Amino acid sequence: MPPTPLEEENNHNIRVVLTGGPGGGKTTAADLFRREIGERVVVVPESASVLFTGGLPRVSEPHAQCAAQSAIYHLQRSLELIQSSLYPDRILLCDRGTVDGAVYWPEDSGDFFEKMGTTFEEELGRYDAVIFFESAAVGNMSIETGNPARIESNEEAVILDRKLRRLWSRHPNFTFVPHNPSFFKKITSGLAAMESIVGQLTHAREDRLEAEAADGE
Repeated sequence: MPPTPLEEENNHNIRVVLTGGPGGGKTTAADLFRREIGERVVVVPESASVLFTGGLPRVSEPHAQCAAQSAIYHLQRSLELIQSSLYPDRILLCDRGTVDGAVYWPEDSGDFFEKMGTTFEEELGRYDAVIFFESAAVGNMSIETGNPARIESNEEAVILDRKLRRLWSRHPNFTFVPHNPSFFKKITSGLAAMESIVGQLTHAREDRLEAEAADGE
């Protein structure tokens, strides 16, 4: 899918994806990081949770699944654009990204990215960094959190985790946060990774802007 003119205007935001299998702790980490770092970042909420908690049904019929994943994909892009437009100077911390939908797409329904009018490479390139939180299900720990949008069993969560990691790990700036029996230690590790990556990307952007300003003189 080619970018809209408004998307091209707002493509200077740094975008960091937090992803992983169900029960990885990414949403908790995003909220804690936002509280810690303040106005330097803005969280882009998980589009699937927004839709499923808002009335979109969880379905298993392939055509219905395709319709649901198409809606999630387009909402994700729209949410990123909205936050980018409202907060042009902040880092976008995305709770999942547009690549995730490929894992939930029915296998017999064609290529997800082709159906969305884009490519895997284009969607991967939307983001400056990826931080992957491995699902607690990998360690046989319960992923029940009371989230009504989460219906996966532990076995399903492990399968999704592996498929998501296989895709996202192809990003050149990929960081893996492994499962830890201590949720506190895992989140602490994830927050440290986020702080390091955000710092590196921020400095790189500042250097680029300084260089561009110098060239324009």
